[in-house]
Amino acid sequence: MRVFFLTALMAGVTSGPLLAQQPEDILIKNGYVMPLKPGSADRPDSDILIHQNLIVDIGKHLPTTGRQVIDARGKYILPGFVDTHSHLWVTTMRGQFRNQDGKFFPVSNQLGARMQPADIYTAMYSGAVELLSGGITSSGDFFDNIKGPEWGDAGLKALKDAGIRAVMYYGGPDKTTKNPIDTAHLLSLAQQQKPDDRVTLGLGWRLPRQLNDQKNWAMRDSEFNAAREHNLPIQVHVSGDAKAMFDALIDRHYLNPSVTVVHATDATQSQLAALEKAGGSLALSPISEQRVGYGLTRIGHFSAITRKGFGIDGNSLAGSGDMFATLRLISLTESGATQDETRSNPRKLLEMATWHGADTLGLSAKTGSIEEGKRADIQIIDPDALNMSGFGGGDPAALIVYSTRPENVKTVIVDGRIVKQDGVMLQNVVHSLVRQANESANRLLTATE
Repeated sequence: MRVFFLTALMAGVTSGPLLAQQPEDILIKNGYVMPLKPGSADRPDSDILIHQNLIVDIGKHLPTTGRQVIDARGKYILPGFVDTHSHLWVTTMRGQFRNQDGKFFPVSNQLGARMQPADIYTAMYSGAVELLSGGITSSGDFFDNIKGPEWGDAGLKALKDAGIRAVMYYGGPDKTTKNPIDTAHLLSLAQQQKPDDRVTLGLGWRLPRQLNDQKNWAMRDSEFNAAREHNLPIQVHVSGDAKAMFDALIDRHYLNPSVTVVHATDATQSQLAALEKAGGSLALSPISEQRVGYGLTRIGHFSAITRKGFGIDGNSLAGSGDMFATLRLISLTESGATQDETRSNPRKLLEMATWHGADTLGLSAKTGSIEEGKRADIQIIDPDALNMSGFGGGDPAALIVYSTRPENVKTVIVDGRIVKQDGVMLQNVVHSLVRQANESANRLLTATE
């Protein structure tokens, strides 16, 4: 039954060109390479050789024979951005979260209850393609609208078909947390994983709505322990009644290196110190925090945390899947709040959006920086545009943080495969995908549960 469903699903959205055979070797020539691993230096006028899915050489004047050559002269070569936390299934709710008559949680809960597996596939596929088009090559997708195995299968297939690198954090649709997550299905999917897989599984975990509900804690403990026993990473929201939620994580000894705490805008310094001591990580989503009125994300407030990165938190909630907008907001919030123009450091922000973001998701051994032996997850930014004109030279970090937009990303490579070239997504389905996303969004508004 499930095989039939997935076959029928693909009749609507075709991603064949992304999976087509590409040349074994890709050579990026004469670009300004920004490795963005902390402490690494930029490498102007350099080449990058990609063999299969790996960066195998970085140098000058590398031979071109037998290789697909990408001319990056005058362009900036960066690691792909890492979106540490998102909800791609809400992509087809764009424009429904209004300031007065459409708060995010009531609207997303209502529309999410109407979503069928085909709607999930369309939302997550289109959301992932949007991320890729703006240079985001990895995402931590907190999929908390899995109403049954078919919904989980549809989301996982969408991420795989889109070509993005991702950790799909498997969660349930029950925001009241009264019902359990289907850990049996999660573990069955996880057992099918291979070490080289581009999309892997984790647990999208939630704390009990009532923190004194011991019966609910027993259910949550079972989910958490299942993930830990199978070495799956875990994400958990800490927002709303954040202090009590964070204290519960500490008091019940949940914090460890496999756990990523999400949001935690108002976390105390002692709580953050406990997270750091445990080796856990933190995903910050500045745009969505302001969108839902939870407060300002002050990057200086989280200086005690080593493993931290930025998240989009849902393309529709943030308005778009735009890491450049996220970087600008986090920087401007800090400089405005401190009344100090020198805050923050643009290069450090780029490192957080790449290497530190990968470290947050436990992916830094594979991605997040441009260095030999890493997976070839790369974006190439072309500054030959009005919005980036007028740059006379020097460190380009501030230019990228304050001036770049997704359309300036001309080439995107994930796991050694080109997914965007010369400013065009290679799925060849973007126009039909927009139509299908709009049709799905319209059905959600007119359907009944």
